[in-house]
Amino acid sequence: MKDFILVTVIGFCAGWLALLPAKSIGFAITASTVVILVVGLSFFAPLALFVVKLLGRKWKVLEEFGKFAAVGTLNTLLDIGVLNALMITTGIVAGIGFSGFKAISFLVGTTNSYFWNKFWTFQNSMPISVSQYSRFFLFTLVGTGINVSVASVLVNGIGAPAGISPSLWANISALIAVFTAMMWNFLSYRKIVFKKDIPVTPTTNN
Repeated sequence: MKDFILVTVIGFCAGWLALLPAKSIGFAITASTVVILVVGLSFFAPLALFVVKLLGRKWKVLEEFGKFAAVGTLNTLLDIGVLNALMITTGIVAGIGFSGFKAISFLVGTTNSYFWNKFWTFQNSMPISVSQYSRFFLFTLVGTGINVSVASVLVNGIGAPAGISPSLWANISALIAVFTAMMWNFLSYRKIVFKKDIPVTPTTNN
């Protein structure tokens, strides 16, 4: 039950955060928009987790990945929400300013990711320590580099295709960058940062 409550909270928060990029690219924010995003995601999140848990009975890693994906959705929307808040506030949607904003928004998302993944996704029992956080920071820094590089190349190198506004292209690029770094984050967090201790089987002398 705890998992379903937490994932509902994730869906609820994700729905509200999704309003920022929607506003940035020109969608009218109405009461129906809020209901579709907030209520819709609040119902969809626990339903998706239920399906993942069923599949996870056979492949445990799928349940972990499902939780990671839920947290990743929240982090993605937090990332893009902060990015859009900065773009809306300053009017900057490209150039070095965009790259700086992307770095800030990604780090905000990954800080949130640390706590959710440690205590919920991977259920790591080790106390928060400088050593663990340093490993997390190191792999997150690599993920940040992947994320920012991909987004910057798409926005500043390739540029917005014809018919797509710079603001919309900035958001598309941010999403592509997030998903590119997603697998790196999952594997490095699971295998290294939050790796579960393997019980040692005592040996006996015959």
